[in-house]
Amino acid sequence: MQDINKEIQTGTDEATDAEAEPPGRLKVGIAYNLKRNTNGDLPDAEAEFDDMEAIDAIRSAIEETGCTVVLYEATDDFPIRLAQNRPDIVFNISEGIRGRGREAQVPAILDFLGIPYTGSDETTLCVAMDKALTKKLVASFGVNTPVYRIVKSAAFFPENISAGSMPEFPVLVKPNTEGSSKGVSDFSVARDIAGLRSMLDVKIGTYRQDMLVEKYISGREFTVGILGNGNGFRVFPPMEIIFNDKNHPIYSYEVKRNFRNFVRYRCPPDLSPDLLNKITDAAKTVYSVLECRDLSRMDFRMSADGSLYFIEINPLPGLAPGYSDFPMIAGFCGIDYPALIRSILDSALARYGMPLLGSGVNYG
Repeated sequence: MQDINKEIQTGTDEATDAEAEPPGRLKVGIAYNLKRNTNGDLPDAEAEFDDMEAIDAIRSAIEETGCTVVLYEATDDFPIRLAQNRPDIVFNISEGIRGRGREAQVPAILDFLGIPYTGSDETTLCVAMDKALTKKLVASFGVNTPVYRIVKSAAFFPENISAGSMPEFPVLVKPNTEGSSKGVSDFSVARDIAGLRSMLDVKIGTYRQDMLVEKYISGREFTVGILGNGNGFRVFPPMEIIFNDKNHPIYSYEVKRNFRNFVRYRCPPDLSPDLLNKITDAAKTVYSVLECRDLSRMDFRMSADGSLYFIEINPLPGLAPGYSDFPMIAGFCGIDYPALIRSILDSALARYGMPLLGSGVNYG
């Protein structure tokens, strides 16, 4: 208890067993991982984590409805603090601490304790975290993906990588179980076998995990947001990512960090109705196949001949205002940030049969 109390006193967590909300007021917890700039080994080590400004923005949007909000940083004592100060529902943006299935850690704990929460469950998050496994699953339902191979880190030797065993060049190389474009840069495209061997050697040595090697699809890039559940989920129009530098059209970690310098966005994009329907239909299929809940965002590439390729999905998309893609898409569609956060929470409340806050967002 001394460590927990120390955390509370320094302002990093508000989940105390002494805190009490007014009778009848919904207590909403926010589960998150905070950027602390403590890991200097990788420049993108904390890319998936949130800063305090994003957490405060979510808290403010929920508190405006009259709810009590309690913060739960997802550190090692997270289950203890939940048990000591149990919320009615948790707004989950936690990416987890370690391991291939880390995004499932908080949902698994919440399910174990019987606490409702926003977003997809642990099974969906585990599957979606593995890019190759996701591609294999959605491809079985007719969704087109680039040709890919997995290079196992434990069995990797550069000399064993041959052109015949890989997709046709050029290829994109990225960690198989990362999000937020971790391990993706302008230099992640290999154009020959020598470059691929060198790239794999560096990336496996750096990220110490399996690498996804997939056919690089040149063309236009789109990201699609979905909000809601069941027959009432809403597919937002695709948002196109337009690269200022046509020689390096990669939506990398560095580009996302400094997006105002590298890209611009268009939503809806300049596409024919048939091509728009092709993207939204594919997004619906992926969302349904993976049994996503409440919200998700997925990425596609379209080649010059109009062929569409599913790249990956994020069922736990970033929600940082003025930065993350999902709030940008909602903003293009006339949904301001507080309404978006409340609509996500309402979507989860409806799933659990709990009274709604009333976000005013049309899901249909």
